[in-house]
This record gives sequence, C-alpha cells and structure tokens, in this order.
Amino acid sequence: MITQDPAALADFEEHRPRMFGIAYRMLGSAAEAQDMVQDAWLRWSSAGREGVEHPGAWLARAVTHLCLNRLTSARARREEYVGPWLPEPVLTGGGALGPLKSAEQRDGVSIALLVLLERLTPVERAVYVLREAFAYGHREIAGLLDLTEPNCRQLYRRAAGRVEAGRAEAARAAAPRPRFEPDRAQWQSLVETFLTAAREGDMARLESMLTADVRYVADGGGIVSTARRPILGRDEVARFLAGALRKYGAGLPISLAEVNGEPALLVGAAAVVVQVEIEDGLVRGVRSVVNPEKLEFLQRQLSHSRGLSGPSW
Repeated sequence: MITQDPAALADFEEHRPRMFGIAYRMLGSAAEAQDMVQDAWLRWSSAGREGVEHPGAWLARAVTHLCLNRLTSARARREEYVGPWLPEPVLTGGGALGPLKSAEQRDGVSIALLVLLERLTPVERAVYVLREAFAYGHREIAGLLDLTEPNCRQLYRRAAGRVEAGRAEAARAAAPRPRFEPDRAQWQSLVETFLTAAREGDMARLESMLTADVRYVADGGGIVSTARRPILGRDEVARFLAGALRKYGAGLPISLAEVNGEPALLVGAAAVVVQVEIEDGLVRGVRSVVNPEKLEFLQRQLSHSRGLSGPSW
C-alpha cells in the first residue's frame, strides 16, 4: 500500500533533482527520466524505511537500477530508430540538470557527450555517470550497483577510455586547426550572421562560414521528414540549410536559449531545436531535433517559464 507520509514525501522531494539528473544522463531522455523518478517514488512510498539511514543513497540506488533495466530494452528500440538518434534537449538555464557553472559540468550534459555515452554498456554508463557527474566514490558506486570496488574501477576505466576514444575519433575526422570556443556574445553574433546568410540564400557567404568538414545531423525519428543520414561537407550542408530555412523557417521566429549547457536556437514554438557548433570562427557542426516526441519536455519547460530572455530573429 502506498503511503502518504509527509516525511517520506519530503525526503523524496529533497532528492528528486539528483534522481532526475542521474536518470536523464543515463537514458538521454527527459520523458523516460521522469518515468524512472515516478517509479522510484512508487518504490519509496511503499517500502519499509525503518532501516534506511540515508534516503539519498536509497533513492539513487533505486533510480539507477530502474535505468539499467530501461537501458537494456532501449538498445533494441534504438536499433530500430529511423535516422540518427539524438538525446532529448533540455533547457538548462533554470537549473533543470543541476548547476552548470564550469566547462566540465556543461560538457557533462552536452548533446555530444550523451551521444558518446551510447557506446557504453548499461552498467558502464551507470558507473561513468555516477562518477563523472555526481562525484560518487568507487566504494559508493559499488554499493549502489551491487558490484565490488575493483570491478567498479575497471568499469570506469573502460567507460572513460571509450568516451575518450570517441572524442579522438571525432577530432581525427575533423580537419586539423586551432581550437577556439567563442563566448556567448561571439557565438550569438556569428550565428546571427549565419542565419541571415541562410535565409537570404547567400550561398557564397554561407559557405564561407562553414568548415570544409562541416557535419549536419537531424533527428526526426521517422515522424518528421528530414535528412535520415548525416550531411557532410561545406557545399552539401550550405545547400540543405538554405533550402530548409526557406521552406520550413520562413516567417518563424528564432530564439536563443541554453540547451544542455550550450547555446541553442529554438525555431517557432520550439518545433525545432538547433545547436550550432563553432570552432575557430567557423561552423563545424549543426544538430537539430525535430522529432516532436523529443521536444515535449522542453516545450513544457517553456510553458512553465516566463519566456526566453535571449534575443529573437
């Protein structure tokens, strides 16, 4: 029987943000993360808690095991997914995924990292997330996952190695050049110029803003018509973006927001979320999520907020 004990609810609500943060990083889905938190509440509210000394550890263990079970079934679904898979975008300016004050914290929720985590086994992903994002010690992780401490250390080394290998692979695929990450104001100025060129169909200007190895990836999930394979190269990406903006973006407002710790563009009423990766003053990557099912959580975030503080174009 589910209890309505106020103390139990208070303990749960205190740890809800951390549970959501763990679940989202493990699953890459805000909707599924909410489901896992709700399932954890069902377990917590119906459990005997007399011997629970640390509610936070109990709840972290519960939500992590729920996510491990979900990841096992998710692998089969991902293999059947139509087109590229990207994580569900989350507005992070309001602290939905915890404090993101450092570059490391922002990287920990970035779309790029969450895509790399797809390379890991479910238990490797759990160990990596608990260690990297929440600074759990190996002994604590072992207790949460019913593993030995040496096994946790080994799993973490393997997971970290795979993530770094993925980063290195991406770096090798890109043309060598000095790395320079613009600040928010510079990013905004470059993207505004980029959008103007795309909207006006100024192909020469648009191509001049793209790296030779620029990559465009779109996640429509087979629900919305979009490129089902990554588009590569300056000419191909420029033509695609100019055509897409003229066909689908004409007259729609485009707003700036912080998504997964990085600046992003929201097209219309967040019908499309676009992240533009800029390096050395040029656009080297564009990711867009157009699958409406993956945008529901972000749209609810917008509806509950007072609107965006960033500019619109």
